[in-house]
Amino acid sequence: MAPAAVRVCCACVRWFPVVFITAVIVWSYYAYVVALCVYTVPSIAEKVIYLLIYHPILVIFLWAYAKTIFTDVWNGSVPRSVSKHPVSLLTCMWAYAKTIFTDVGSVPRSFYLTVQEINRLERERGEEAQKNILLELAKDKPILNRTHAGSARYCEKCKCIKPDRAHHCSVCGQCVLKMDHHCPWVNNCVGFTNYKYFVLFLGYGLLYCLFIAFTSLNYFIEFWTGGSSKEAVKFHVLFVFFVAMMFGISLISLFGYHIYLTCSNRSTLESFRSPIFQTGADKNGFSLGKLNNFKEVFGERKLFWFLPIFSSDRDGVSFPTLKSQTNSNSYQTMAQTPSFGDGIAYPTRTVDIPSDGLLADRQRWMEEGDADGGTQLSGSSTNLIK
Repeated sequence: MAPAAVRVCCACVRWFPVVFITAVIVWSYYAYVVALCVYTVPSIAEKVIYLLIYHPILVIFLWAYAKTIFTDVWNGSVPRSVSKHPVSLLTCMWAYAKTIFTDVGSVPRSFYLTVQEINRLERERGEEAQKNILLELAKDKPILNRTHAGSARYCEKCKCIKPDRAHHCSVCGQCVLKMDHHCPWVNNCVGFTNYKYFVLFLGYGLLYCLFIAFTSLNYFIEFWTGGSSKEAVKFHVLFVFFVAMMFGISLISLFGYHIYLTCSNRSTLESFRSPIFQTGADKNGFSLGKLNNFKEVFGERKLFWFLPIFSSDRDGVSFPTLKSQTNSNSYQTMAQTPSFGDGIAYPTRTVDIPSDGLLADRQRWMEEGDADGGTQLSGSSTNLIK
C-alpha cells in the first residue's frame, strides 16, 4: 500500500480537472454576463433576453454537473426515485457537487463472501473446483453474467460475487453497480445512480456552449474585424466564443455517443466487449427497445426526464431482458429472479470484463486494479477470478 502522503497527493491531483472545469465556468460567467451583456451589447432588450435565457441554462447545467460529481460511490444506498430540490443558483452549485459525490451504487452486502467462504475458495487449486464453488455461492443471487470459463464473476479485491453489469474500479477502490467508466472530469465513477446526471451534464453543457457561441458571434466578428474600440472587454468576448466553440464541438460527439449507448442499453465497458451470458456473448443482451432502454435510465415519469433528479425504477442489481439468457439445465431460471432493491422480480444477465481493444492491458487497471487486467487466486484460475 502506498504511503499516506502519496495517497493524499494523488487524491489532490485527481481534483485538478474538476477545479479546471469550475474555473472555466466561473470565468465564462464573467465573460458573458459582464464583458458581453453589460459592456458590449447596446440594446437593453437584447441584454435582458440574453440574461433571462442564459441563467436557467447555467443553473440546470451546474445542477447536473454537481449531481454527477457528488454522487457517492461508497454508501451502498440507492436514491429515491424522486427528490425535491428548488431550482436556484445555490441548488445548482449543490447539484454540481452532487454530480461528483453521488453514490453510483456499491454492491449489496449479500454478494460479499464470508471469511469461511473466502478460505474455502482460496484453498482450492483447480480451476474446475473454483468454478463449482463460485457457481454454488452464486446460485441464489440474481445474476446471469459469466466469465469466459462459464463461472460466476468474482472480484478478488472486494471478495464478492459481482452483480450483473458491475465492475471493480481501482480508482474508487470498490465494485460499482452498472459501471460505465471512471471520469476524471468529475473525479468519480459514472455508474447506475449517476449515469442520468452525467448524460444531462453533457447535454446541458452542450446547450450552454452553443448558446454562448451563437449569441456572441456577431460581437466576435465585430471585434475580430476591428469594428469596435472596447479594448477592455474585447479579449474576453473573443476568448469566450473560442472556448464555447471548442467545448461545444467536443461535447457534440460525446453527448451523441452516450445517447446512443442509452438507447442501446449498453455501458461504455459493454460497448467494447459484449456481455457474456449463460448462452454466450450478446451485445444486445440487455436491450428492451429504444424507448424502454431510455426509460431504464430516465424512469417512467416524463416530468423528471430532463431534471438531474434520480428517477429510475431499477435497483442496479437485476436487469430485465427480452429473451432467456439461461441454459435449460442451469441452476437459475428467468421466471423469478429476486431483486435487492424494491422487491420487484426482474430477469437478469451477466457481463464479462472487457479485455481487448481500448480496454486491454493498460486501461483494464481502471476496472480491475491490475496492469494485466486480473489477479489469479491460484494456479490456472485466471479466467475465474476476474
